[in-house]
Amino acid sequence: MSTKLTIEIIELFNDPDTVKVLTSVDAQGNPHAVIKKSLHAADDGTIHCLEFLETSHTARNLTRALWFERRVAILLFGKEGRQVQIKGRPQKYHISGPLFLRHYEAMNEGPADVDLAGVWVIEPEEVLDEDFATRKAREESKHPSFIHLDRIARPLAA
Repeated sequence: MSTKLTIEIIELFNDPDTVKVLTSVDAQGNPHAVIKKSLHAADDGTIHCLEFLETSHTARNLTRALWFERRVAILLFGKEGRQVQIKGRPQKYHISGPLFLRHYEAMNEGPADVDLAGVWVIEPEEVLDEDFATRKAREESKHPSFIHLDRIARPLAA
């Protein structure tokens, strides 16, 4: 079931200063995380991931995720520590056609040291606010009795 990315998430995604980490798993279930500057939010609500190396670990894992309907995770780490995790499923891999051509032409305006192998389309299914304060509040509401006794004993910061 897909979810819609908010304007705030799209802006975070498309900010060039945002660190974007894509995590996939291999056939044995081992996680593989890479920084992917080529991830961005598309106009249609999906996520595009430009692939430059056809035989990369990530490309193999995304192919497996597509074939076996597995999920991938994307972590966005923005300015002032803003953190969001998006879980989704690869839907299609474009190696030709209008979407590929659009990204190919845009890419050719930059450095000439990489080739575009294809464009992954990932459908977001879940968006999690991973800022520490949000996570802490979420965990405390789920588990109100999970508190270290030393925190109770020491005075609160002013």
